[in-house]
Amino acid sequence: MKRIALALGALSIASLAYAQEAPKPAMDAETPAVATPDKTNPAAPVAGENSFTETQAKERIEAKGYTSVTGLVKGEDGIWTGTGSKDGKPFEVKLDYQGNITEAAK
Repeated sequence: MKRIALALGALSIASLAYAQEAPKPAMDAETPAVATPDKTNPAAPVAGENSFTETQAKERIEAKGYTSVTGLVKGEDGIWTGTGSKDGKPFEVKLDYQGNITEAAK
């Protein structure tokens, strides 16, 4: 009976030690869960479940100064991709679930 009690006690201590050493989720200050209004996530566009509708995506992109925004398609990665113009130049524009907008020259 003593052996069983000792074994259970040792197992309890080992379990507590393991629980305290479990890895914590990484908190990367460079890639926030939500973009701040004045800052774009440096890893943008970030793949993830996107809840923006096509209309909302278009409005957000236009609010950043793009015109003639067309062809918006939400990919399997959750990123809205389309075309738009800014300062008379055509761009491929992307909007991720965080609200980050990125561009690439066409």
